[in-house]
Amino acid sequence: MKRILVVLCALSIVACQEEPKDYVTLSGKILNAHESKTLKVYKDKEFEKVITVNDDGTFSDTLKVAEGDYSMKHGDELGSIYLKNGFEASFETDYNDFDKTLVYKGDGSDINNYGIQSYLLSDTYFTDDLFANPNAASLEKAVTEYKAGFQKLEANYKGLDSLHKANGQANMEGTIKSLKSYLSGKIALRSALPEGSPSPTFDNYINYAGGTTSLSDLKGKYVYVDIWATWCGPCKREIPSLKKVEEQFHGKNIEFVSISVDDERRSGTKEKAFESWKNMVKDKQLGGIQLFSDNAWQSDFVKNYKVNGIPRFILIDPNGNIVSPDAPRPSNPKLVEILEEKLSI
Repeated sequence: MKRILVVLCALSIVACQEEPKDYVTLSGKILNAHESKTLKVYKDKEFEKVITVNDDGTFSDTLKVAEGDYSMKHGDELGSIYLKNGFEASFETDYNDFDKTLVYKGDGSDINNYGIQSYLLSDTYFTDDLFANPNAASLEKAVTEYKAGFQKLEANYKGLDSLHKANGQANMEGTIKSLKSYLSGKIALRSALPEGSPSPTFDNYINYAGGTTSLSDLKGKYVYVDIWATWCGPCKREIPSLKKVEEQFHGKNIEFVSISVDDERRSGTKEKAFESWKNMVKDKQLGGIQLFSDNAWQSDFVKNYKVNGIPRFILIDPNGNIVSPDAPRPSNPKLVEILEEKLSI
C-alpha cells in the first residue's frame, strides 16, 4: 500500500509539472512614453512584434522567438535585448533619457544590463574635456582607465555568458581603436595648427547679407567659425545650439561666422548649390555672418585648416591668431566655458 502511495505521489508531481514555455513574456514601463504608444521588437527581417504601450507607459505581451539578441524601437529611441523562449523579462526606462535610465529585470537581466552599461561606459572616461582639449598623455590615461573599468563591469554581472562577454570585449577594443584614431587626429591637428599661431585667412567670401567678407574685416574681435553644408545632418543638428550661443554672447566682442562648403557634387551645379545655401539661411533664419566659400572643399581656408569632415568649428582671437583649430561644438557646454573665459579678459 505504501509503495502504491509513493508511485501515485510521483505521478501526481509529474502531472503537475508545467510544460516549458515556448514563448517570452516581456513587460515593463516607459516613463514619458512617446506618442506612438508602440514598442517594436525586431531582428533584421527575421522577426518583428509590435507591442502596445498603455497611456501610463506600461506594456506586456508574449513573443515566440529564436534565442538571441533583438533590437527595440520606441519613438526615436533604440535599444537591444537578449531573449529566449521561457524568459519572463522586463525593463523600465524614461524616454527623455532612454539609454541612461534603461534597467532590465527578470530573466537575462545580467546580459542585458551588461550590454547597456558597457555601451555607456566609454562616456565615463572619454569625456567632453578630453574631446575639447586632447593630448597624448590624457588619451593614454583614458584608454587605461577605460580597460580597467570594463573589467570591473564584467565582474558585476555573474549571469554573463561567454558569447556576450566576448562580444563586449570586441566592442571595447573597437571603441578604443575608433576613439584613438579620432583623437589622435585632433592631437595632430593641434600640433600642425598650434594655439597662438597666425590663422589661415579667407578673402571676399559672398555674404548672405550683401557684399563680401574677409577674415581681416573682423580683426579686433574673436571669431567663431562654423564650416558646414546644407546636406550635412550633424551640421543642421547644431543649428539650435548655435543660435542659443549667439544669443548668449550677443553684443560681446565676438562674431559668429558660418561658411558653407556646398558644391556641385551634391547639387548638380555650383549655381544650384548657391541657391540651396541661400534658401536654407532664409528658411532656418540663420544668424551671425553667413558666408559662401569661394571654392567649397578646395578653398584655401578649408584646406589650410585641414578640414576633411563637417561640421568643423574654429576659434580665432582678435589679433587673427588661432585659439583652437577644432573648437567645441555649440552643443558642447565646454564652448560656453571657453568663450566666457576669453571674453571676460
